[in-house]
Amino acid sequence: MTVDGQPVTVPDMEAALAAIAWHVQHARGFAVFTLNLDHLVKRRADARFAAAYAEAEVVTADGWPVVWLARRKGARLMRRTTGADMIGPVCRLCAEHGWPVAMIGGTEAALHSAAARLQSATPGLRVALLHAPPFGFDPGDERAVARLAGMVRDSGARIVFLALGAPKQELLAARLKEAGVAAGLLCIGAGLDFIAGHQKRAPELAQRLGVEWLWRLLHQPRRLLARYVAGGALFMRLIFQEGQR
Repeated sequence: MTVDGQPVTVPDMEAALAAIAWHVQHARGFAVFTLNLDHLVKRRADARFAAAYAEAEVVTADGWPVVWLARRKGARLMRRTTGADMIGPVCRLCAEHGWPVAMIGGTEAALHSAAARLQSATPGLRVALLHAPPFGFDPGDERAVARLAGMVRDSGARIVFLALGAPKQELLAARLKEAGVAAGLLCIGAGLDFIAGHQKRAPELAQRLGVEWLWRLLHQPRRLLARYVAGGALFMRLIFQEGQR
């Protein structure tokens, strides 16, 4: 199933976890991206971002517009599967199999707080690496990426949570794969900040009703207004295109 030319490879959380487990068990480096309207906009504007998405092994539908567009094209079983929602289930999967995890992004304080809370909630979870890249970190910096790849390899992590925001985390995932990192690279945005309590996520009811975007817009209008206008315009264009077929 494709949305605006981008394949969505798994329909729901269960399928995403199964795909992640398969790749880890086969010692493959792989990327897990969560497709939303903002990413669709960025794919059209940024060739590097589009290339990273084209090479992603696991892509979920993040956000009701992507789910809705996929269902319009026949994917009736498509369900919203966000990066933040995957953290807990993936940690439980890792604890069950004894796979160490790494967490990259945010601040040292947020990383340590999130790691402690996840380990408390998930007995047996081993956190092998916590790393907050310096301000201005550029996934296009070959030396910085090589150092980070070495840190991940030395840690033995089988799953790496990348919490740098789009497009930086997706570009970094692609570069780490190129550097030979044989681990799962899960792009989770603000997921660790939510767990640490450094950012507040929309209430569960807003998430279930598909209006998490509105809750975020009301709380961060200056940062998100232009993004949502661009995403909304693309959504209407895609609806129109589907109606012409």
